[in-house]
Amino acid sequence: MTHVPVPRALGAQQARTRIHELTVIDVRTPAEYASGHLPAALNIPLDRIRRALPEIRHAAQAADVLVVCASGARSEKACRILAAQGVVTATLVGGAEGWTARGYDLHTPAARDTRAGWSTERQVRFTAGSVVLLGVLLGLLVHPALLLIPAGIAGGLVFSAVTNTCGMAAVLGRLPHNRPGAADLNAARAALRNR
Repeated sequence: MTHVPVPRALGAQQARTRIHELTVIDVRTPAEYASGHLPAALNIPLDRIRRALPEIRHAAQAADVLVVCASGARSEKACRILAAQGVVTATLVGGAEGWTARGYDLHTPAARDTRAGWSTERQVRFTAGSVVLLGVLLGLLVHPALLLIPAGIAGGLVFSAVTNTCGMAAVLGRLPHNRPGAADLNAARAALRNR
């Protein structure tokens, strides 16, 4: 029987005291990462984590790996994916939000694009709200059957909350502004190989 390592969890204070000895992987979208990330964090979005598995496995042999996202949900999922492949990792409890709530600063590259990137959560709220508003207007002005559109969005939000998943976030994550450039992903993978 194969032993699957159990992902660990580190609080913000624990992570901060050990940040210099950790390999930090941020699994948020590139736009979220560019808006501010933990010091020395490498950006490998959740949907690309399997592609970087050999490099993450290599880095985990040299130092403990800390996986970070906005609130902790995506990093927990990434840790489970990596654990299933035999890679021991830890997730940051509360994610980047928990980090800043403790008063710790995020690193924001000075040369980043001046347009502020929206977090995935904010993009989901905007998209869901827009579709609901449009559905209500169409239902009132065109045909009452179109009120099924906002009902469907409401059902999707309930399902998302119950299962702690988000299909809309997965779809939005595939948009060009939320995708890493090949050079960015290759640079992160190269940095992991050099650990």
